[in-house]
Amino acid sequence: MPRYHKLGTIPPKRHTVFKSPEGNFYYEELFGTIGFDGMSSLLYHTQRPTQVKEILKSYDVSPKIVVEKNMKSLSLNGFNVSPTNDFLQSRKIVLANSDCYIALAAPKQSLRDYFYKNTDSDEVLFIHKGTGKLRTFLGNIDFEYGDYLVIPRGMIYQIDFDTEDNRLFIVESKSPIYTPKRYRNWFGQHLEHAPFCERDMHPPTELETYNEKGDFILKVKKQDTIHEYIYASHPFSVVGWDGYNYPYKLSIHDFEPITGRVHQPPPVHQTFETNAFVICSFVPRLYDYHPAAIPAPYNHSNIDSDEVLYYVDGDFMSRNNIGIGQITLHPAGIPHGPHPGAMERSIGQKETAELAVMVDTFKPLMVTEEALKIDTGDYYQSWLDENH
Repeated sequence: MPRYHKLGTIPPKRHTVFKSPEGNFYYEELFGTIGFDGMSSLLYHTQRPTQVKEILKSYDVSPKIVVEKNMKSLSLNGFNVSPTNDFLQSRKIVLANSDCYIALAAPKQSLRDYFYKNTDSDEVLFIHKGTGKLRTFLGNIDFEYGDYLVIPRGMIYQIDFDTEDNRLFIVESKSPIYTPKRYRNWFGQHLEHAPFCERDMHPPTELETYNEKGDFILKVKKQDTIHEYIYASHPFSVVGWDGYNYPYKLSIHDFEPITGRVHQPPPVHQTFETNAFVICSFVPRLYDYHPAAIPAPYNHSNIDSDEVLYYVDGDFMSRNNIGIGQITLHPAGIPHGPHPGAMERSIGQKETAELAVMVDTFKPLMVTEEALKIDTGDYYQSWLDENH
C-alpha cells in the first residue's frame, strides 16, 4: 500500500506560487486516480506538461483471443517467447479478461527512443531475468532478479536494461493494485503478522529533471490502442513532488513465508490484491511440522477463480515436468492438485526451494493466439495414472 513520500524540491504550501532560483515559474500538476478520491501526488514541472505538438498515429494492440470460453488446463513454455528488440513489441499477452492481462516479455533493448504511458492499467512487472533501471517522471528505481515493479496507471516511464538477456512476467490491472487489507491496520500501516512491511517497499530515490524543449515521442496506451504523440517539452521535467501515487519495487526474496503444522491455504502467499484478482508469491520455506503432515497441497476446485502459476526457480514440489518460465492455467470448475506421485514424494520432506508467482482471477481468463504458440498441448491429461 503506498504511503506518503516526497522527492526533489516542493513549496511549503500546495497550490501556491513556486519559482526557480532564476525566477521562472514551476508548473503544478495533480497526478491522481479514481477522480479526485484515490491516490494522488502533486508534481512541479519546469515546463508545462500539456504541450502536445503533434499526433503521429494510432494503432490497435488488443490481444487476439482464440478461446473465449476456456475449460482446458494449459501449460505454456514461457521461455519459448522469442526475444524482441522493442520493449512494447516484446510484450505478448497470453491470458486476458476484462479485469487484467497476463503477459510475457523478452526485451533485448532498453526503452530509450520514446516514453511510455499506460492509461488503461496499473502494471506489475516481475523481473525473472535481467537487471537495470526503471526511469519515471517521479524518479528512478534500480531492479534485479526477483523484483516486482509496481507502476501505477498514467506513469510516464522508460527502462534501461544492462544486457540483452531479459525475461519479464507482466500483469496489467484495470483496477488499482494494493497490498492485502488484512496485512494493514486501519491507519494503513503493515501489521506485525504481515509477510513484508514498509521497509521492504522501495519508492523512487533518484529524480531526473530536464528543462528542455524539443520533439519528444510519448506512446500512450488507452482502450487497447497506442497513440503516438510528440510533446514540445521533456516528459521528465519534474523538480519535486509529494503524495501517495508513485511506482515502487518489492522483491519476492523479501516475502517472509507463513507456515503451520499442516498445509496452509494459498491466501498465506498473497502479495497484492485488486477487486478482481490477487497476486501471490511462493518462496523457499520450511514445510509443515505436524508429524503426519502432507506438505503437498490437497486437491481443490477453483469454483470462483482461474489459477495461473508462473514458475520462476527451484523444484515446484506439487508438479511433474515443470520448467523455469513455464505457466500453468487451471480454470475454475475443474478440480486439480498434486500430480501423480507428488503427494507421496512430499511426505517427510522438510523444506522447499521453489519460487513462483501466482495470479488468481475472479473472472474466467480467455486464451490468446500468443498462448497457443507456446502451449504444450496435453497438460490437461497430466493427472492420469500411468496405466491410463
